[in-house]
Amino acid sequence: MTGSLTYADAGVDIDRGDELVQAIKADVSATSIPGVMDAIGGFGALFSLKEAGDWDDPILVSGTDGVGTKLRLAIDHGRHERVGQDLVAMCVNDIAVTGAKPLFFLDYFATGNLEVDVAAKVVRGIADACSLAGCALVGGETAELPGFYQAGDYDLAGFSVGIIERKSLRGPALVTSDALLVGLPSTGLHSNGYSLARRLFDEADEKQKVFEGRQVVDMLLEPTAIYSRLLHTLAGEDLFQAAAHITGGGLTENLPRILPDGLGVELWPENWQEPAVYRWIRSLGRVADAELMRTFNMGLGMVLVVAPEQAEAVAKRAGGSIVGCVTQEPGVSIRRMHP
Repeated sequence: MTGSLTYADAGVDIDRGDELVQAIKADVSATSIPGVMDAIGGFGALFSLKEAGDWDDPILVSGTDGVGTKLRLAIDHGRHERVGQDLVAMCVNDIAVTGAKPLFFLDYFATGNLEVDVAAKVVRGIADACSLAGCALVGGETAELPGFYQAGDYDLAGFSVGIIERKSLRGPALVTSDALLVGLPSTGLHSNGYSLARRLFDEADEKQKVFEGRQVVDMLLEPTAIYSRLLHTLAGEDLFQAAAHITGGGLTENLPRILPDGLGVELWPENWQEPAVYRWIRSLGRVADAELMRTFNMGLGMVLVVAPEQAEAVAKRAGGSIVGCVTQEPGVSIRRMHP
């Protein structure tokens, strides 16, 4: 025996973990909302539903997700500030389709060797996104796993809980056969399809990595839009029947998830504009339209099913457009006005 070993000798520095907690305390505290009962640092976060609002018949809605391989791009290009918004958005948008208001959020940050500055940037982005979503960042876990991750790499996961009155709950049971689809614009790819997008990017030449005057990597790293405040408000006013968060599986896989048996949808692509990143993908000529539709959101981050008499007003209020209709033919069909 040549000497005693410490945890730090094995690659885990507890002092760095304590340093991170101190670095993020102010950011986390800034997200506090009525109902949060304790400060960061405890073993379990406490939240009072009674203090969070006057609820008659509340339903809790939970969601969990990650950022996926978009992180690879962020890490490789040193862009750590905004991936926290991707993490929060992927969770709270899933909750939002029910009309629920997100109450609180927890994150999991795992890395080989903790770099406090990098982790603090990520958590700061998470806190900022929680403020956008109207929920509290009540805690999380920082896992230092030497030998498990390569140097500089990290992974993220998140978990959120929301609340909604039972009478305001949205879902397939409310969908009518005459409803229209209102699409809400995405900021780009959001957080899905990046295994394909990264391959296209990696195999592109340097000239192809600039498109319409912008660096393509900037387009690919646009953070995911957060729709939770808007959808909670619309649900409270009974202004949509159901909603689909367009994530993995794209438009063709996600829209059927919000329909009752026997119904389908028809999409009208001319009625919405695709962000520049999709024009870049199309310019490469390597991915067929059908594959694009089942992989990416194609410019629609959220699709609402809305009664026909309300659709125009909802689209205007939400900054979206009428992008299709419910049909009595199961599945997803596409109607193009111009070949």
